[in-house]
Amino acid sequence: MRLVRRRLPNAQDAEDCVQEAMLRAAAHGNLDQERIGPFLTSVALRLCVDHYRELERRRRLLRRAADVGGPELPDEGVCDQDFGRWLLDQVHLLRGRERQVVLARAHGISTLEFARMHQISVKAAEGAFTRGRARLRLVCAKALDGAAA
Repeated sequence: MRLVRRRLPNAQDAEDCVQEAMLRAAAHGNLDQERIGPFLTSVALRLCVDHYRELERRRRLLRRAADVGGPELPDEGVCDQDFGRWLLDQVHLLRGRERQVVLARAHGISTLEFARMHQISVKAAEGAFTRGRARLRLVCAKALDGAAA
């Protein structure tokens, strides 16, 4: 209990963790009597790690759920679709590999799959995608500056 209590701030969570470790030890049919201590230590530490992983997963999920705003207005959806079509038209301004990888990503192909299909390294595919995305950002920025003028 002391080992787990030092790692988990909540006493109830620590007790649950210890109980779970004990249950796992009891359920383990052929556990060597001399290895019960190290076994319980190992299981308890892993349960502590699992506890923190679960907390982090919940925190990320709550953050994503909080970012979801109210219902989108119909004109916003139409504008987003129109902007997406315009941006896809701008892909022709990109050079060879950059254009290929951006179009592949637009069709749902990952950079890993793209790299395998074109027999290049994943780093090369990711680099081409990053450069292509940066060039498209510049195109958007120039277009927005021109629209504001």
